[in-house]
Amino acid sequence: MNRSMRNRALTGTALALAVSTVLTACGGGDSSSGAKSQDTASATPAAAVKDPLVVTFDGGLHILDKDSLEVTETIDLPGFNRVNPAGDKDHVVVSTDSGFRVLNAAAQTLTDIRYDGAKPGHVVRHGGKTVLFTDGTGEVNVFDPADLSAGKKPEGRTYASAEAHHGVAIELTDGQLLTTLGNEEKRTGALVLDANDKEVARNEDCPGVHGEAAAQGEAVAVGCEDGVLVYKDGAFTKVDAPDDYGRIGNQAGSEESSVLLGDYKTDPDAELERPTRVSLIDTEKAELRLVELGTSYSFRSLARGPHGEALVLGTDGAIHVVDPDKGTVEKKIPAVGEWQEPLDWQQPRPTLFVRDHTAYVSEPGKKALHAIDLESGKKVKSVTLPQSTNELSGTVAGH
Repeated sequence: MNRSMRNRALTGTALALAVSTVLTACGGGDSSSGAKSQDTASATPAAAVKDPLVVTFDGGLHILDKDSLEVTETIDLPGFNRVNPAGDKDHVVVSTDSGFRVLNAAAQTLTDIRYDGAKPGHVVRHGGKTVLFTDGTGEVNVFDPADLSAGKKPEGRTYASAEAHHGVAIELTDGQLLTTLGNEEKRTGALVLDANDKEVARNEDCPGVHGEAAAQGEAVAVGCEDGVLVYKDGAFTKVDAPDDYGRIGNQAGSEESSVLLGDYKTDPDAELERPTRVSLIDTEKAELRLVELGTSYSFRSLARGPHGEALVLGTDGAIHVVDPDKGTVEKKIPAVGEWQEPLDWQQPRPTLFVRDHTAYVSEPGKKALHAIDLESGKKVKSVTLPQSTNELSGTVAGH
């Protein structure tokens, strides 16, 4: 997200990457006539779907079978919605215009579990806990996703940030909570609280802090406008970017690798920068290297493979497989046609979602969805969906 977009966010308009607003995202087409209302369940419960996928469209959600990619249920849900794994085998967290809601994707129904608040933002899964950050209030909610199966709001930890801001938080396995610092005017860094909410560490050398990822050994990084801030073994370490302005706002981590994958932007004044380099952050050596892809990508392009490989969906239509240790592109897997990132972050664009050994890639311009085997590089299934979709996610158990 460039400076122009950030400035719009600070005046009350869309916050890039994680904020749901009352604006409707362009998805194309109307919801199907057989869709469920967002608050009305079917007279007959739908059959359970194993390892479902969820896509958003203009006005609702489609639940898909992971193998056939067929739509098994459609749920009406007005507004611009975002979807993230909740952390168990059944549920997905939906960011709506009024807060977070929990979708039982396996049972194909919206539950009554909700976390109300303006501008629901990042959803983070780590160490058996799921953390929600509500930008409009600064509230952090932590819960065990296994408790969602009871059908009611889980008991969990709540923390109120000093000031509301577009933030993110993550709970570590020892109960420490890392959460960002900032307000509506600027974001400066992060602090760490122990299990009793007592502050144990703080670093405010991270202008424009955005996004997070965890690496092997539970090293956690948040992005800055001049590099990244890494928290490991009870201390913060700043890893500087090679440029005065080298913004890393989106990251992807893997328990199989000590190296994090990040985006990398260098033009603070661009209306929309289309970078062609990604960053690799070695959390053990506290080093950052850049990899040239030869193609641009978007914030929905980053993922990690089952062996820790770094994956980037380029606008050339290929998934670029990067060796995180060598910093080299090992292969390119054809996925979709060439595309260009739209100026408005809420507009649809091809999206990469990886689960186990399968990469799922949406192609909104063709209303298509593809399943690709990462080992062979072959497409195992492609379908045409009823609507042009926007976001793509699914259930992911264990993290």
